[in-house]
Amino acid sequence: MSETRTNPDHRFPAQARFILGNEAAERYSYYGMKGILALYITNVLLMSRDEATTIIHLFSFANYFMPLLGAWVSDRFWGRYKTILWISLSYCLGHGVMAMSDVVTTIDGKTLCLYVGLGLIAFGSGGIKPCVSAFMGDQFGAHQKHLLPKAYAAFYWCINLGSTAAFLTIPLVRKTAGYGWAFGIPGIAMALATFVFWLGTKHYIMVPPASKTRSAGFFKVFWHALRHRAEKPPGHSFWEAARNRFTDAEVDAARSVGPILMVFALAPVFWALFDQTFSTWVLQGEMMRPCLIGTYSIGPEEMLSANPILVMIFVPIMTLLVYPAIGRFATPLKRMSGGMFLAAGSFVIVAWFQQRLDGGEQMSVLWQTLPYVVLTIAEVLFSTTGLEFAFREAAPSMKSIIMGFWTLTVAIGNLLVTAITKAAALVAGTGETGHDVSVTPQVFLFYAGLTFVVAILFSIVASFYRYRDPEAARGR
Repeated sequence: MSETRTNPDHRFPAQARFILGNEAAERYSYYGMKGILALYITNVLLMSRDEATTIIHLFSFANYFMPLLGAWVSDRFWGRYKTILWISLSYCLGHGVMAMSDVVTTIDGKTLCLYVGLGLIAFGSGGIKPCVSAFMGDQFGAHQKHLLPKAYAAFYWCINLGSTAAFLTIPLVRKTAGYGWAFGIPGIAMALATFVFWLGTKHYIMVPPASKTRSAGFFKVFWHALRHRAEKPPGHSFWEAARNRFTDAEVDAARSVGPILMVFALAPVFWALFDQTFSTWVLQGEMMRPCLIGTYSIGPEEMLSANPILVMIFVPIMTLLVYPAIGRFATPLKRMSGGMFLAAGSFVIVAWFQQRLDGGEQMSVLWQTLPYVVLTIAEVLFSTTGLEFAFREAAPSMKSIIMGFWTLTVAIGNLLVTAITKAAALVAGTGETGHDVSVTPQVFLFYAGLTFVVAILFSIVASFYRYRDPEAARGR
């Protein structure tokens, strides 16, 4: 039976449901754990707000740096399916270590469990991250490329379905059953995610790794061109030096990575802002009054659910209504530019809140809904589109590595937060022992100004980018 008859042009491949189910459960496990980290570090491990901010963002850095390793292993050796399946086991083990911290009696022991557990989770989550999104795209044939925007919208919707459920339930578990179960339930969810993914094994379309196709990967072509750059003909590009060893197709595939990385180079500042919802925004929310709805208390951890709930509302609106209506103005890079400007605006609002709090004003945590709305629209424009852009613009043999570079922008953004936090402490004259400079109006406004400037630069770079996919250039 032909692929066209098995997967009609207008329908998602049946096996996509296993990947979507896996993603929802995996994100539940990840965000369920991450959502309670800030208050765990400050209230149980008795560290400062700045230390909590640093730990959370260093963990996020590791989590989003590891995709480069996962992408390399996938593209060169195991293929995407085996990489996802086997590295998921480390993920499950990390959650187990975090759960065991509840039976450790000393703060030093709990801290050790924290670091070991976060390390294993970062290896597992980061290792599979570029593979799952690329594996989703693999399931769509050439005749179904028009479904990719909706496919990645559905993929992102499932991410936010899982995270919404986590933010609404895990803090409640933490309050009623303690941190042992609050860390343990996400581990069970990760085991379920791995099982759901395995169930679809016989249905998947599996693209073989480069070791089987005998095609060269990006790094192999790049290093050869770098080492032999003196041998390239005068007036030719850097990549010409690699044509004496690799095929034109291999060199052209590697060459296609460069323009995409030029776009990615400006992306980290967006993630420096977005990932602070798990650190400085939670710590700010702790200064606000919780909101009671019956017996259910909405505090800073529960407020994290505002983002994924809003994403699930905005993604279909933007994908099905807004983008088709604005046509050529909805090209991927124009959407991403708009997202950066909005992200800057959200931090202006947060800075205003912090100024009021520092002045002694009592505010409900529900006020944070306003910046969450602005930042969520920014996320839909920037992050959802970034996934689509990365997959559509990458050469077939470079899709996992491009996804790895995309997640690297998140890693660098989180590293930027730790650097700015340290620098802000030094500027404030408190040095290494300073506390709480990360949750101040001045630092929030600094992030807003930095992002506004970078958004302008991003718009300029985007205007010179030439799309490989002609449909993307037309906003389709």
